[in-house]
Amino acid sequence: MSDTHNELSITRTIAAPAEQVWDVMVNRQEEWWCPSPWRVEIDEQDRRPGGVCRMTMYGPDGEVAPQNGIYLAYDEGRRFVTTDAVTGDFQPAGPFMIGIWEIAPEGDGTRYTASARHWREEDRKMHEDMGFADGWRACADQLAEICEREQS
Repeated sequence: MSDTHNELSITRTIAAPAEQVWDVMVNRQEEWWCPSPWRVEIDEQDRRPGGVCRMTMYGPDGEVAPQNGIYLAYDEGRRFVTTDAVTGDFQPAGPFMIGIWEIAPEGDGTRYTASARHWREEDRKMHEDMGFADGWRACADQLAEICEREQS
């Protein structure tokens, strides 16, 4: 984990081709986005810079955590970037982070990297204390498990 840009990051190698990992990443988020037993429902996604990105996370004890923001970048087959600092219709919101999810071919598989950049050190620390490493690693493991299980 790096302190660059108050950044937290995890990287994992997935034993599947980049095209397959990308397909699962963007088209099957409800299967891997939250560490189990949490789950997510996609409310709206307009996959382009400035497009709306809204989902809701649900916890095992009835927790409801809306995740509203916009895409800052959407580079097909390579990465997508979102932020909660701005919501649909470009309304300012209380910024917490910029999320970056990217893949790159690596050997016979794919390198997956997920990063969270925070405006303030306090927010980075809070995210770290919330269990960033374990949570985001669990999501990466869930993504990898789907991709590797379906490898033919």
